[in-house]
Amino acid sequence: MQAPYPDRYVVGLTGGIASGKSTVSARFAALGAEVLDADCIARELVAPGTTALAAIVARHGPDLLDDGGQLRRGELRRRIFADGAEKAWLEGLLHPLIRSELQRRIRETAA
Repeated sequence: MQAPYPDRYVVGLTGGIASGKSTVSARFAALGAEVLDADCIARELVAPGTTALAAIVARHGPDLLDDGGQLRRGELRRRIFADGAEKAWLEGLLHPLIRSELQRRIRETAA
């Protein structure tokens, strides 16, 4: 089986809160590595006008949006952490989109 990105060395950086991920990412970037941040991509995927945001609003209601149409992340967080099924639903929506976007950007940087 051939590696999905044969001309690239791809590293996934994970860790808990305050474990140093941002510091390590900054060091990689300083060395010239392309850094793709899944948290940033997740925020982009729920920007106004996106299908992911529309799906979240369809499920949880328009009160999850502020006056500018932005997702009220704190309110969504409160709801999903109070209900495991809703957390699973949101992860089922966003995780495949994040993975696809990461893969697309990896291919793009290799081009």
